[in-house]
Amino acid sequence: MGIGELDREAHVPEADGAVAAPRTLAEALRARGDEGLAALLRARPDLLGPVPNDLTQLATRAGTRGSVVRAIERLDRFSLQTAEALAVAPDPTPYPVLLGLLTGDEGDPEIEAALPGAVALLREQALVWGDDERLRLVRTARELLAPSAQHPSPTGLGPTVAEATSGMSPGRVQEIIAAAGLTSTHDPVSAVAGLTALFTDRARMGELLDTAPPEALAVLDRLVWGPPYGEVTANPAPPVRWLRDRGLLLPVSARTMVLPREVALHLRGGRAHRSPEPLPPEPSVQRDYRPQVVDSAAAGQAYVALATVEELLKSWDRGGPPVLRAGGLAVRDLKRIAAALDVSEPIASFWLELGYAAGLLASDGEADERYAPTPAYDDWLDLPPAERWARIVTPWLAATRTSGLVGGQDAKGRTLSALGPELDRSSAPEVRHRVLHLLATLPPGAAADPESLLARLRWERPLRGSEGSSSAGAADLRTRIARWTLEEAELLGLTGRGALSGPARALLNLPLAEAASAADPGGGVEPSVAATRAATLLAPLLPEAVDHVLLQADLTAVAPGPLRRPLADALGVLADVESKGGATVYRFTPGSVRRALDSGQTATDLHDFLAKHSRTPVPQPLAYLIDDVARRHGHLKVGAASAYVRCDDDTVLGEILADRRSAPLGLRRIAPTVLAAQTDPVSLLDGLRSLGYAPAAESAEGDVLIARADAYRTSARTAPVPVPEGPPSPDRTLLGAAVRAIRAGDRAATAVRKEPATPTAAGTLPRTSAAETLATVQAAAMTGSAVWIGYVNAEGAASQRVIAPVRVEGGFVTGYDHTADEVRTYPLHRITGVAELADDQV
Repeated sequence: MGIGELDREAHVPEADGAVAAPRTLAEALRARGDEGLAALLRARPDLLGPVPNDLTQLATRAGTRGSVVRAIERLDRFSLQTAEALAVAPDPTPYPVLLGLLTGDEGDPEIEAALPGAVALLREQALVWGDDERLRLVRTARELLAPSAQHPSPTGLGPTVAEATSGMSPGRVQEIIAAAGLTSTHDPVSAVAGLTALFTDRARMGELLDTAPPEALAVLDRLVWGPPYGEVTANPAPPVRWLRDRGLLLPVSARTMVLPREVALHLRGGRAHRSPEPLPPEPSVQRDYRPQVVDSAAAGQAYVALATVEELLKSWDRGGPPVLRAGGLAVRDLKRIAAALDVSEPIASFWLELGYAAGLLASDGEADERYAPTPAYDDWLDLPPAERWARIVTPWLAATRTSGLVGGQDAKGRTLSALGPELDRSSAPEVRHRVLHLLATLPPGAAADPESLLARLRWERPLRGSEGSSSAGAADLRTRIARWTLEEAELLGLTGRGALSGPARALLNLPLAEAASAADPGGGVEPSVAATRAATLLAPLLPEAVDHVLLQADLTAVAPGPLRRPLADALGVLADVESKGGATVYRFTPGSVRRALDSGQTATDLHDFLAKHSRTPVPQPLAYLIDDVARRHGHLKVGAASAYVRCDDDTVLGEILADRRSAPLGLRRIAPTVLAAQTDPVSLLDGLRSLGYAPAAESAEGDVLIARADAYRTSARTAPVPVPEGPPSPDRTLLGAAVRAIRAGDRAATAVRKEPATPTAAGTLPRTSAAETLATVQAAAMTGSAVWIGYVNAEGAASQRVIAPVRVEGGFVTGYDHTADEVRTYPLHRITGVAELADDQV
């Protein structure tokens, strides 16, 4: 049964054909339809953990401080201003009074048009209840938003006259009454009421202020928009004394005065806020491009993103940098990675976190823990480029890890490192999606002004921020995440020249030609389907892979485009990348050629490979380089003794011993053709190569070891799970079930029962004898009526239920349980008692 069907069964209390005004929040919720309850649970999913037993419990939970704070943080600026106005208004507040607080004496058509929607939103989220004649802000919200000396209100208003004079002596109150020109009273309550009436009467208040010295009016002008508190000396100036004597300023302490709320509202023309913002600021266009230009620029950057991630992880094929003891990457390793990628350290952190979020890299979990690519990286490399792009962009959208925080400090002053802990910010996915959807509200090809986007975000969530920070710091983090999102979207190719691309619109499940309703990206398309659509749109925009290079006489090769996978891997072993871009330049060096020979290839293999894949003849210098390195390759043999050097030409060994640079290797001759070393074979190989030789590693059997570039991988690892921001939003199935359960529990809790023969204390289970219980449930089964029972389950938990028995036999009663909304069977010996309902309540 869907929520719409449930709505037709909604329980709405009526009295004499009219709905009575609710007296509590629980009654207000009880008067809602099922769709209204579902809307509340959808907007505030924390109320579902666990599902409330009835509407009274739901109302209680909706008024708790933690839940109210979360709800207020998700309000937009105008809805928040509306709640703040209610917090400084009388309780309850008629709708016209609330409207006056927001529009002031002069009125405002935009506010008048927007206010019903704001009140409806506050009602939907159970922050406000009651009809338009008696609007009530829930008590917890009023405590949070009402002005106080410790927590000033954004309205800038101070306490009321009654609050400010609550500790004042009756004699002093009478002096103020007399100075203000009012008749003395016999009690301070009526005196304060008279002073309040004076300050809220526009005509009389205007006459009083007309008699004020100009300097006194200047003092009021400084306090009118807040903060309303000001310090005074022991002997205040005459203008301040004039205001104090007439109650226009009231003492808070010996040195502090406050401007009463009623006085401030009069001076403001009745307006609670200086600048109400009923309408959200619209993102503005900074520059227009043709959509084709945007898509081309975005596709080019998407290709660069793929190449960068591949280059980063390929450099870790034999194991990446070590993991710090506290987790994360050392600063020196981050600097080394940034230099290798030729990017700044923040950008390098972004690529690292992107690979981590996509599950392409992780720690290996060994004793000496290091980072390395995961097996998923190899699967990723086998995908077409457009699908690889979708595989890294989709996790980025949902990731809570925020690379922009790297290099900052946590709450304890510790530096945050890349790939380390403490980088999760649960608000990041929401901000990323919102920024991209705001970009989508602009016409295709339009680049937004970043400041206008930030202004819109601040309007939508003025109090929203990160965990464990102040409101100002939280808002600042949200702004920084938005700025990082714009930069990262450009790096990933979601935007081109600042405008949202076509593939990005598909990824966000938006219309491709025009985003008329970008604020609602629903549509029912699964994320995997959206990613496939985005990859399909991106594929024809990416450059096609080529199977050839252009060899040049300066020992370089130019790849005129992205190389196909086998060719790129082979050329990456034979040559070093010198420059990247639209065309990649590779340089052949003795070291790179030796690397290819170490991998098991021969000089003939290398000549054939170059001749096959070059569109130009193999230059003579390159051929000579290959032959020269091959001729010397393996002339020396290094094996494990601790380590040794073997060479058939003892003259070469004599040259090595005579070279002073070989001293650190600890070499000594143990045979005419063998040198022993005091270092390990790997260090010996590196040392001899640094002297200009080309040694080859040797096995214990005397065979040349082939140093293949076998990839080092971690064990299978899953990508990090985003840290959720509170409970997830419930789906329609869960909402329908929750509403049914709450309704059923509420019917049971509010059912009117006949008084039992033996009265029971309020809140206790009914008590009847076994014979009375059996007779009552049998009678109910025969008449089809419902009864109220007390029941204790096998775990000893007691509960009250309303059931309609249909069968009583074998020591069990089977009936429809209105509390659980299903047919159940109960053992009669576990029923503590039974009572008939006064009316048919179910």
